Amino acid sequence: MTEAVGGDAAGPGPWPDEEMRLRRAICRIGELAYGRGFLAGADGNISARLSDGTILITPAGAMKGFLEPHHVAHIDDRGNVVDGGPSCSTEVGIHLVAYEERPEMRAMVHAHPPHAVALTIAGIDMQMPLIPEIVVTIGGVPTAPYGTPGTDELPESIRELIRCSDTLIMQNHGSVTIGDNLMDAYKKLDMLEHTARILFLAHAVNGGVEPLSQEAVKKLLETRRLLGITTKNTLENRCGL
Repeated sequence: MTEAVGGDAAGPGPWPDEEMRLRRAICRIGELAYGRGFLAGADGNISARLSDGTILITPAGAMKGFLEPHHVAHIDDRGNVVDGGPSCSTEVGIHLVAYEERPEMRAMVHAHPPHAVALTIAGIDMQMPLIPEIVVTIGGVPTAPYGTPGTDELPESIRELIRCSDTLIMQNHGSVTIGDNLMDAYKKLDMLEHTARILFLAHAVNGGVEPLSQEAVKKLLETRRLLGITTKNTLENRCGL
């Protein structure tokens, strides 16, 4: 584990209760995402915002399935390390943009779910209304234009879409999901990749798919009010359309 993340087996601590809880949660989400194949190697990054506005985020070069709390970096809202701990992910910019544009959100997961990424490479739209449960909850998954990793292009590529969607896929790269907490952000990643896998299989079997009719989508969106669902929905707000 020490070699995988480039840190010592013992690190700074203890931390206040909130920080300790979130450090452990980041490690758990990393383990879940790695175990489900949403991440491979040192791919992706996970973050959560503390009540003081600072951010906990996975460190550079870490295998997310094998993190321990002291490996997690602690930064301010400009990406500067605040406690002398490890350096943060090199893709910190997408997290900073997400929190800047959506200050009500508390957590973000950036992953590389294989079916979802494959669909962007094949030019298949994940905004298409196909699965009722997805239509009612997140609506669809808009695709952000390609941005070069390691440059300002990448965070800027998501800025417009993150304002109106909790879930998006970056062209040829990976997903971004934000939430009220870490499990909420992870749940949206799970939904995104499950939807992508169904869409991938449908294209493999049939060579194409037929979206739900406008009337069917309208009826499904009306159930949001009946169910008391008020989260952002890309088919309601036309995000990315």
